[in-house]
Amino acid sequence: MHNNYKVNGINFIDKGDEVLVEIKQGGVDVIYPLRPTNTNKKVKHVLMDLDGTSVESEQFWIYLIECTTKTMLNDPSFHLSPEDFPYVSGFTTVEHLTYTKNKYKYHQSTQEALACYHKIARFELGEIMEGRGNINAFKPRKGLKEFLLKLKKHDIKVGLATSGLDYKAIPEIVSAFKVLNMGDPLGFYDSIITGGRQKNQGEYGTIGELAVKPHPWIYSELALGLGVNDLKDAIVIEDSSAGVLSGRLAGMNVIGFKDGNIIPSGLDDQCIEMVSSFEEIEKFLSLED
Repeated sequence: MHNNYKVNGINFIDKGDEVLVEIKQGGVDVIYPLRPTNTNKKVKHVLMDLDGTSVESEQFWIYLIECTTKTMLNDPSFHLSPEDFPYVSGFTTVEHLTYTKNKYKYHQSTQEALACYHKIARFELGEIMEGRGNINAFKPRKGLKEFLLKLKKHDIKVGLATSGLDYKAIPEIVSAFKVLNMGDPLGFYDSIITGGRQKNQGEYGTIGELAVKPHPWIYSELALGLGVNDLKDAIVIEDSSAGVLSGRLAGMNVIGFKDGNIIPSGLDDQCIEMVSSFEEIEKFLSLED
C-alpha cells in the first residue's frame, strides 16, 4: 500500500510492527515513525494550513514555479504539465525547483533558480499589494469566515501554519483577512507559524527550508503555540500531501480537502476524513448550531 504513494523524496518503510517515513529533501535524510493517532470527540484545537486550505492560492505559487522554470529554460512557451502538480505544490520552494531542474534539465543550479524565483515572487507580490497584476491570487476558500467564527464561538483555539517565508505568507494572510473584513489576523488567530525569513547576507535569517512540511516541526511548533497538552484534542486541516505528512508525523489526525494534491499523491488514506467544504468539517466536528 505505502509503495503506491506518489510523493517526491518520500519513502514509506513498513516494518510490520511499525511504519517509518523517510524524507530525503534539501540534502537531508531523516526517518520518522508514523504513529497511530486518536482524536477526541470534542476537539479543542484546530490547526489549519494557509495555501490551498484557507486561501485558494496554490495555483499562484505553482505559476511562480512555472515562470521560474520558463526563465531558466529561456523558453517563453514552457508550461508545467498536470503530472507535475503533486511535486510543485505543498513542499518547499527548493524541492519544487529541484524537481523541475531534474525533470526539465536546465543547466543553472537550484540556488540560481531559487534567486530567480524570489525575484519574480517579490515583483508579483508587490504588484498585487499595489492593486495590480494577479489581484485575485489570494482568494479565501468559500466558507472560511463562517468556519473560523464558528470555531471561536465553540471556544476552539485556532492556529495557522504555512511553509511560506514571511515575505510571501504575511501579504497573503493580510490580503485574505481584508477580503473577509476580519481585521488583523494577528488579533484573531491564537498562533501563527510561518517558514521564517530568507537567509540573505546582511539580514537575520531563520531556520525554515529544511524544517518545513512534510517534516513535523511546523505543526509541532504550532501545537506548542496553541498550548496543546494532549494531541488527541487537536486536529489538522490540510489540502496538500506535504501537509498531511507534517500533521501525521506531528502526532495528529488530519482532515483533507479533496481538491488539493492529497488524492493524486495517494495520501488520502492517511486522513481521518476527506471533505469538499468547511460545512462538512463542521459536521465532522459536531459544530452545527
